[in-house]
Amino acid sequence: MADDLKIQQIRSLLDPQGAGRAPEIQSLRPPIPQNADTVEGPSFEEALKASIAEVNDLKVQADKAIEDLASGKSGDIQGTILAMEKADVSFKLMMEVRNKIVSAYQEIMRTQV
Repeated sequence: MADDLKIQQIRSLLDPQGAGRAPEIQSLRPPIPQNADTVEGPSFEEALKASIAEVNDLKVQADKAIEDLASGKSGDIQGTILAMEKADVSFKLMMEVRNKIVSAYQEIMRTQV
């Protein structure tokens, strides 16, 4: 029943004759925490920076493994291939996340207010 109420509120907001119904909009918004310091976990920016740093670390490790294999310091071909694949997969994942972020940003910019 609560879902029906929310759907009716949304429909009334979309109704062209329902202009100026700010109180209904307020009831649809999630509550904002009173104390912003109680929010736990890293921010989106920090999480993104940490992910990029991790991808870079995997690339550096793969480059080091390739250098060691090429110079003869290491004979671990499987470890080198594994390091290269880890770096490749993590880079591809990072690029897909970037594409999704850009796509979401473009969708927000197209949204008419």
